[in-house]
Amino acid sequence: MNQQRTRQQTGRADDGLGPNSDIGSRLRALYGAVQEEGVPSQLLDLLEKLDSAEQAQSGTNASRNRE
Repeated sequence: MNQQRTRQQTGRADDGLGPNSDIGSRLRALYGAVQEEGVPSQLLDLLEKLDSAEQAQSGTNASRNRE
């Protein structure tokens, strides 16, 4: 009876997905494992190329604005 009142007072049903649920624990573990993975070297190379291209583009735009 108290649980029903609590559900009605909060306006939502207890879905079992609290911070200590099994799903929450598994999601935290998965997120932690992903965080510990290294960034692939190919991705780092692509990011460096993108940075270089952006810097070259901004340098081109800056010289055009001076003219």
